[in-house]
Amino acid sequence: MSDRTAGSTEPTARTRERTLSVTTLAGEFHAPSLSDFFPPALLFEGTPFELDRLMLIRLLMSAVLIIVMMLAFRNPRLVPRGLQNIAETGLVFVKEQIADEVLGKETGRKYFPLIATIFFSVLFLNFSGIIPGLNISSNARVGFPLVLALIAYLAFNYVGIKKYGFLTYMRSSIVVPNVPPALHVLLIPIEFISTFVLRPFTLTVRLMANMLAGHIMLVLFFSATWFFLFDAVAWMKVFSPFSLIAGLGFTLFEILVIFLQAYVFALLTAVYIGLAQHADSH
Repeated sequence: MSDRTAGSTEPTARTRERTLSVTTLAGEFHAPSLSDFFPPALLFEGTPFELDRLMLIRLLMSAVLIIVMMLAFRNPRLVPRGLQNIAETGLVFVKEQIADEVLGKETGRKYFPLIATIFFSVLFLNFSGIIPGLNISSNARVGFPLVLALIAYLAFNYVGIKKYGFLTYMRSSIVVPNVPPALHVLLIPIEFISTFVLRPFTLTVRLMANMLAGHIMLVLFFSATWFFLFDAVAWMKVFSPFSLIAGLGFTLFEILVIFLQAYVFALLTAVYIGLAQHADSH
């Protein structure tokens, strides 16, 4: 993303490529751009294993998640303490408030590993958006949300097909009972699109759009603070505390969004599994 250097005393303004980050705005103001979510390759450029900054953040946060869980349960205690206590609290929340609540205890226990994996994957990858030095959630790019949505899609369709068989499951999912036959011409396409197209699409877009918007808002607030302090004319410096306070306040709001998006994604996965299990009661 090219932009002119703010406040420069040189006769000709310089342009340069910079990755949007609240930690790399020294001396310049850069308006947010979608190009910031597609940075240049850092490793294995030109190969199928090409890695850019967002991919490395995904790998890093995935490794952190694995390490945290291994450390928490390497020597489990009957009475949990420290990291084990935190990890168990998270797992109990997912089990009781999502899996058991939506699917019932027996079915919830069966699909709890899948739902918990989705919840903690979304949660940890989102957290990179407020970690200094990372400053972006890799869920703000469509790849990983799409993968998770496809996993949820395959899971709930597998559940329905396994229980009813393919044809019965499809018929139960898209045919609304007790309506005039003429309405089926309208309702069957609507139900098909709603169940088999919009579900994975909305799962993907909801997560991606929320994290993308959150990142852009944080960058705007903190880059504006830097601009008012160091690049703006003297009378504009009075605005810097306000943009800083707004940035800090929005960071707290973003923490709420991080948890909420993990909860919603896991909850909807459980809801879709439950609907597939009871497709005949459409």
